[in-house]
Amino acid sequence: MIGKVVRTVVMSLLALIVITPLLMTLFGSFMGSDELFAHISPVLPSGAGQATLLLYPRIPSLTQYIALLFDNGVFLTMFWNSMRIVVLILMGQMVVGTLAAWGFASYRFRFSQALFMGYIALMMMPFQVTLVPTYLTLERFKLIDTVYAVILPGIFTTFSVFLLRQFFRAVPRSLLEAARIDGASEPMVFFRVGIPLAVPGIASMLTLSFLDNWNLIEQPMTYLKTEALHPLSLYLMRIGSSNADVAMAASVLTLLPALMLFFFCESYLVEGIQLTGIKE
Repeated sequence: MIGKVVRTVVMSLLALIVITPLLMTLFGSFMGSDELFAHISPVLPSGAGQATLLLYPRIPSLTQYIALLFDNGVFLTMFWNSMRIVVLILMGQMVVGTLAAWGFASYRFRFSQALFMGYIALMMMPFQVTLVPTYLTLERFKLIDTVYAVILPGIFTTFSVFLLRQFFRAVPRSLLEAARIDGASEPMVFFRVGIPLAVPGIASMLTLSFLDNWNLIEQPMTYLKTEALHPLSLYLMRIGSSNADVAMAASVLTLLPALMLFFFCESYLVEGIQLTGIKE
């Protein structure tokens, strides 16, 4: 009992430490500029003294939210830019990732293992390593400064193939053979057996991929030169310290889609991370 209480207290403290910056951002987004600067001005370049904790707004204000959603068309433009980029990437990964993962998991062909190890090597490479060849390839196809310069590399990411392959490999071979003996064609086996059993993995892949692509910074900064094409993640970088109240509100609005997706897909995400599936 003592050990259980200690674990509960320790985990609660750790959870509080993690959630404190989020709560400070949320409370700060409802503060007026004067009240907010009274708390955070010491940590700004021109400030002095010691910052204080943002507990709750004394006079709640929605001015910054109104400015972002109704008075500032730039925020909404970049919001829909992010949605377009992320949705198209996820749709592409659904097609490319599932087909490639099914091929690696269900079929054995020459150099299949070596090819998959190449996928793993590409997945471990940071973006900076492949930046130059990717840029030159996109420039050759005249895709620089278009949204497809961000979308196409995102569709053919190796992470989705790696994750979904683990789920497809968990599908019992006897179940696939039974479907083939009953006369099911290979596409039917894939769509009627493989895909339904890999739903937790697909949901996990889509959730993790959404979080990754929703926060893209380096790719759009490198490939997109026109500001009208920039996603929302770059908008937060453009807000100066003089508009800290607007930055707080923009951060909250940027966080909402990711939080909503996580709450809706939490069970699938946990199941996917644990790599659970049907066992023989």
